[in-house]
Amino acid sequence: QVQLVESGGGLVQPGGSLRLSCAASGTIFSINDMRWYRQAPGKERELVARITSGDFTAHADSVKGRFTMSRHNAKNTVYLQMNSLEPEDTAVYYCNADIVAQDGVYRRYLEVWGQGTLVTVSS
Repeated sequence: QVQLVESGGGLVQPGGSLRLSCAASGTIFSINDMRWYRQAPGKERELVARITSGDFTAHADSVKGRFTMSRHNAKNTVYLQMNSLEPEDTAVYYCNADIVAQDGVYRRYLEVWGQGTLVTVSS
């Protein structure tokens, strides 16, 4: 079984910083693209950032210059460094990944979601 586990959310004041982590575990052969999404109360889920297996990154305009996504391939982990946080960044942040799982002699192509971690930006 393959899973993603996020951590690092919490309450922070406007202008503050947080670092989210997302670790993949299980019988993993390889991991391709990984993404961070967020969903604010009453709003649709939106893509915040993504990173390819070759470390190419792209960030939403709303977070560009403030958030940085990175990955540590040996640890099957991605990070989202969030600086200059604003109340509008309050949301549940979800990790998402395209994972090739090893299943005996077979390989399964999976899209996996984490359970989410809550980020609250408030004074």
